[in-house]
Amino acid sequence: MVKAKSARYVKKILITIFSIIGSLLILLTISSYISEIYNPPAKNISYGVSFSPTFAEYLDLDWKKTYLAVLDDLQIKHLRIPTYWTSVEKNQGKFDFTDDDFMLEEAQKRGVKVVVVLGIKQPRWPECHVPQWAQKLSINDRHEAALKYIKETVNRYKDNSAVYAWQIENEPFFYPYGDCPVPDLDFFKKEVTLVKGMDKRPVIVSETGEWAPWIVQMQSSDIFGTTLYRDVYHFLTGYFTYPLTPGYYSLRSNFFRKFFAPNNQKTIIVELQAEPWFANNSPLSTPVDRQIEIFSEEKLEANLAFAKKTGFDEIYLWGVEWWYFMKEKKGHPEYWDYVKNLFN
Repeated sequence: MVKAKSARYVKKILITIFSIIGSLLILLTISSYISEIYNPPAKNISYGVSFSPTFAEYLDLDWKKTYLAVLDDLQIKHLRIPTYWTSVEKNQGKFDFTDDDFMLEEAQKRGVKVVVVLGIKQPRWPECHVPQWAQKLSINDRHEAALKYIKETVNRYKDNSAVYAWQIENEPFFYPYGDCPVPDLDFFKKEVTLVKGMDKRPVIVSETGEWAPWIVQMQSSDIFGTTLYRDVYHFLTGYFTYPLTPGYYSLRSNFFRKFFAPNNQKTIIVELQAEPWFANNSPLSTPVDRQIEIFSEEKLEANLAFAKKTGFDEIYLWGVEWWYFMKEKKGHPEYWDYVKNLFN
């Protein structure tokens, strides 16, 4: 009798929990559709791309040739580039901005607006880019060294007219993805304070768009950058598509800005998925047919259509190195050509 009552009690609790979750999901879905109605597609969208020299090299591409093709063939006018600490300060105290100088000088010649990414966690694997010498330091000493590298970088480029904004870290609180330490809020605040004290250009902070709270990120930034990935992979589920609407992103943006960060200016899509999410294999070891199966040209088109419906007027596509790789190495120029038509 006691066991039967306990079983019924547990059943009632589970039913209640699932009912609450179901109701919240229904409410969220309805709210997302309403948000989409009140946040129509932006009339004038600025498109850009993120570019990583190291990832281009990993794909066995001449990164400078690839970069110039991005500027001249795609004719983009908005760009997001990293300043990897591992490249800027390979040896402690010796700063080398050769690669970043090249990218910013070429962008400046063409009137391209550039978001410069600063900090330890930056676009592309392994996410956190820490020089070998800095890995041997204590946490406090490493943070002090990182702040020095950031200061050197901002000082070098704060008078460059191509620099449109500074992005501090990349998804700084998205853990444990990447080869990264546990996020440190105090260090992050020091980074923000340092950069804002050195230059008046907007500060961007980014975060994953699907589940993470955006409170600290919006409060710390002038412009908030959400990522937007539709088709992802998890070892427990395999490939799956997020069952979300465009209005979900605008709803979250409006909610967090209104109640937690009224001084934040706007939300942009700082990374829109425009390349495959590789599970265990890289583009170099994955058959080209499989790459196209994972991420077809139709998916690229669908992701862009989805992003437009969020109402955000600035969208940076993620995958330009892969499009060029597919064009130059695999004989599939369709991704590159599609985006070229979009930009032109």
